Formats: sequence, structure tokens, C-alpha cells
Amino acid sequence: MTMTRSKMLLVSFILLYFISINTAQARVGAHHHKNHHKNSTKSPHLSIPSPSSRPPSSSPSLSPSPSPSTNAPIPRNNFYSYSIFDVIAYGAAGDGITDDTAAFKMVWDSACQETNPAMIFVPKGYSFLLKSTIFNGPCQNNMIFQVEGTILAPEDPDSWPANSRRNWLVFYRADGLTVQGGGLIDGRGEKWWNLPCKPHKGINGTTMQGPCDSPVALRFFSSGNVTVQDLRVQNSPQFHFRFDQCCYVTVNKLTINSPALSPNTDGIHVEATENVLIHNSVISNGDDCVSIGGGTLNIHIENITCGPGHGISIGSLGKLNSRACVSNVTVKNAVIKHSDNGVRIKTWQGGSGSVSSITFDSIHMDTVRNPIIIDQYYCLSKTCQNQTSNLFVSDVTYSNIKGTYDIRSPPMHFGCSDSVPCTNITVSEVELLPATGEMIEDPFCWNVYGSTQTLTVPPVPCLMAGLPRFLMDADSYRCF
Repeated sequence: MTMTRSKMLLVSFILLYFISINTAQARVGAHHHKNHHKNSTKSPHLSIPSPSSRPPSSSPSLSPSPSPSTNAPIPRNNFYSYSIFDVIAYGAAGDGITDDTAAFKMVWDSACQETNPAMIFVPKGYSFLLKSTIFNGPCQNNMIFQVEGTILAPEDPDSWPANSRRNWLVFYRADGLTVQGGGLIDGRGEKWWNLPCKPHKGINGTTMQGPCDSPVALRFFSSGNVTVQDLRVQNSPQFHFRFDQCCYVTVNKLTINSPALSPNTDGIHVEATENVLIHNSVISNGDDCVSIGGGTLNIHIENITCGPGHGISIGSLGKLNSRACVSNVTVKNAVIKHSDNGVRIKTWQGGSGSVSSITFDSIHMDTVRNPIIIDQYYCLSKTCQNQTSNLFVSDVTYSNIKGTYDIRSPPMHFGCSDSVPCTNITVSEVELLPATGEMIEDPFCWNVYGSTQTLTVPPVPCLMAGLPRFLMDADSYRCF
């Protein structure tokens, strides 16, 4: 009888001990939620990587393009420093039919005002229909947008307001934002691709007149220290990602998919943005895998697989006689397969500015139509007129580029401007063989100066040695 009573006392003591510990943890985890956000909830099963803490750049710099780095996860003992905002708790239905835009806006506004680091939680097992919306900053602290479920765009173009047809989800002035979670973002763009105004969708393969604006799936505008990682994005009506006027951007472990014939569905477009890392991603789509627009500086692309699609492009630049500047871009350790182009620089006649300090290194081509191409006569119709002005393309290096090409085009094409020649084009360790058929012996060269550092396949005897007289006035073209 005495032993039984002792055991009962011991069991009671242990139960009281654990109850007191759990109660204390719950109070710590929910402390500021009780005072500020009645609808926010903790989700302790999440693993949260740390957002970048680098300050936004205030002026352009010609430092070497950054190398990839992996964000380290936050230790679990720091987890409860995050305020968790679950979209379901804010009224989202998650049935794929109900419009959940208002709930997402409400949860964003609440999390944005949180003084502690905040997380918006989009749970797995739900599908959330969102219409065109802007998530506005600046916010009080760094934020994580944890997408574990599915986010869907409206399927029918007619359901979009006339003034909101260019963007779907916009993040504006969202400094310190991380979007991640392993979930799916689906632009459901098929009906947009089939509009009569799209290329080859009209009668007998023509392009018809009519409204043609199509939304970018995810656009980041005027934001610094942005990370997008571990997501699946598919079937955007137009570009899948677009970064405008941003600085310190990291893109990691993305899977981007849309059909090979879906028009204008660039995987990632970067414009007027500095210090960008794009790595460890797989992109297949109907246009450029990665496209780099004007005003970009310090871009590093590594360990990505592209194709089918149109390859990795700098440009197009200089359209409508505009000025454009791109410098310090590195692409390395990439695979490009079954694509219309490999690594491309494309500019319009009549533009001005420069493309400089570009490196394409260690790239494998698999059945690519134009593996290496500079096209300074870029035109989307047959009516473009010759103009004397163009961008100055210089200091471009192609090294260790190997694989196979589609014999419909030469494996190397250097079509430079009549009046503004390309200079310091360096080719080494290039070995490109036909996927099928006979080898094309002669690359295309026009007004291009440079050198080959090693034997190449095919040989490139058409690069002119030295420098043109034009360089006496080249400083007026340079941007940086």
C-alpha cells in the first residue's frame, strides 16, 4: 500500500512538471499575438531560412559579380521570435473557387505592421484563388511569405479588370522579403496565350490586332534584400518573375514550367536591378530562360538548367532609340537544351549605351539552334530600317562551352553593328558539334574584333585582330 501511494505521488509530480513547462512555452510563443494580432497563429513545424541582412546599394559598383551562397536556416531556438500569420485564420477559404484576395491583403497588412520578424503562412492542402493585387511596403521588419499550398490566378482573361492586366502579384518596396515554402504558384495562362494578338495565333498563323496586355505572375518592384527560393511556378500568362529597380536579389531552387510554345513566358526577367544571384534552378518555357534588361549591374547566374525555350539573353536593348546599359554579368555551370538560342546578346539598331564585362563559362549545349550569338540587328518584323547608332558591345568572354547544335543555324554568330563594332570578344575551349547532319564549318562574323585563346570546334578565323579606330570615341558609349 505504501509503495503504491509513492508511485502515485511520483506520477502526479511528473505530470505537474510537464504541464507547467508546456504552459510557459505557450505563453512565450503567444505573448505579442494576444496583445496585437488576435488572428495570427503559431505553426512550430515550419523550417525558416534567414532573410538577407545586406543593406541596399545606393550607387552602381563594378565589383566582381557575386557568387552563389546558400541561406542558412534559423536555429529552432529562434523560431518563436517570428510572428506567424495564417491566411486561413484571416478568412481565406482555400477551395480554389472563392476569391481569397481580401484575406491575403489583410494578412499582409497585419504582418507588415508587426514589429517582430513576421511570417505569412499559406498552408499545404489548400488552393487559394487570388486576383491581381499589390502587396505594399515598406514593412516594419523582415518578412517571410511561406507558400506551402497552391496559389491560383483567375483562369479567364475576361475576368481581369481592364486596368490590371499587366501584373498578377506585385511586391512593392518589400525590403527584406523572402518568398519560399515548396508550394505551387499557377498562373493558368493558357487562355492568355491563345489570344488572337499573340504570335501565330491569328488566321493562318498571323498576329491579329486587339488588346494584348498579359500579366506577369510575380513582380518585385523597388525592393532590396529579396530572396525567392524553393518554389514551383508554372503557366504564367507572360513573364513568370520580373525584378524592377531592385538590389540584392537571391533566386534559388526554383522550378519554372510552361509549354514550349507559350508566348512571352520568360522565366526570370531582371531590369534596372543590381547585385543578383540566380542559381540551382530548372526553367522550361516558351521564351527566354533568363532575360536581362537595361540598367542591370552585377548579375551572377550559376547551376541552372534551361530548356526548352530561348536560352539566356542579355536584351533586347535599345528599342525605339533608347539608351541601355548592362555590365558585369556572369553565367557559368549551366545546361541549355532544345532551345532556339544558347547565350545571346540582342540589341536594336538606333539604340545607344553599352554591354560590357560579360562572361559565359562552362555551359553545356544540347541540340541548341544558336549556341553563341550576338545579334545587333534584332527586329521582330521585316520592316525595321537600318540605323547608324547602336550599343557598344565589348569585353565578352566565351569559355568551356561544349555540346551539340541544331544545324539550321551556325553554332557561332557574331553579327555586330556596321558603325559600332564589337570589341575584345574572347573565345576559348569551345567545342560544338552537330546534333544530327553535317558540321557547319564557318561561324558568322560581321564587324567583330577579338581572339581565340585555344583551338575551337568549329574554328573561328573570322574574328578581326586588334582594335578599331572607333575606340577613340568609345567612351561616349560606355555607361560605367
